[in-house]
Amino acid sequence: MNTMIALVALGSSHLAPNIEEFVQTNLNDAVFVAHVLKGDQRELRKINDSFGQSYRFQTTTIRYRDPFMLRLDATVDDTSVLYILNGTNQVMKIPRAHISVKANLAGSPGRRQTALDFGLLVPSLFKSLYTAQFVRLDRATGDPVFDLTYQDKGDTSRSRIWIDPQRHIIAKREWYNQTGRQLATFIYDEAKEQNGVWLPTRLTVKNTDDVVAGVTRYDSIQVNGGVPENMFSIDR
Repeated sequence: MNTMIALVALGSSHLAPNIEEFVQTNLNDAVFVAHVLKGDQRELRKINDSFGQSYRFQTTTIRYRDPFMLRLDATVDDTSVLYILNGTNQVMKIPRAHISVKANLAGSPGRRQTALDFGLLVPSLFKSLYTAQFVRLDRATGDPVFDLTYQDKGDTSRSRIWIDPQRHIIAKREWYNQTGRQLATFIYDEAKEQNGVWLPTRLTVKNTDDVVAGVTRYDSIQVNGGVPENMFSIDR
C-alpha cells in the first residue's frame, strides 16, 4: 500500500492506528553510555536557558528500568553528579558541592525525563502520563505521526512524534511549550537491536532556526540485563 492510498484509508477515524500498535512491550531495563559529540551552548540556549546544561557532561551512564525509573551518573571537571527519577520523585546529588536536592514532580509532568527522551516507546508512557492522538501518515516517509499531550491538563506542553513502524521507535520528535511555540526538533537514528529491542544510538537536536545544537551518541548498550531496583532509590 503506497502512502497516498494509506492516507485515504485512514481518513475514517475508526481506522486510525492506535499508539499501542507501536510500543515495545519487551523492554524491561537498559544501561547505556551517552557521549556528547556536539554541544553548541549558544544554539542550545535558543531552546531554553537550561537546555544546554546536560551537554556539559561529555559522558553519562544512563540506567533505565520500566516503569519510570531513571538514573544518570555523570562527571564534569572532576565533579560527580547523580540524578535519579523514580516515578514522580526526583533527587540530584553533587557530593563535592554538598548539594542534595529532592523534589516531587507529580504536578509537573513536563519536568519528568522518561524513555521518550531517548526515542523509546513503552506501554507505561500511555497508562499514566501521555495521551496519544493520531495525526496523519507522513507524506514523504509513510511514518505514522502522533501528538502526545499530558493526561495532567495542568501542563499543556506537547510533543509531535514520527514513529518508525518497523522498529517501533521514534524517528523524529517536535517539542512545543505550553503556549504552543516549538522549542526544538529531535532526530533519533542509527538504530540497533539487542535482545529483541530496538534503540536509537544517535540523537541530534535542532533549535527552531533549524541549526544543529547538539549531537549525542549512545553505546555500551545492555538490554534486559536485570538492573536492580535499589539502583533507583532516592534515599541513598
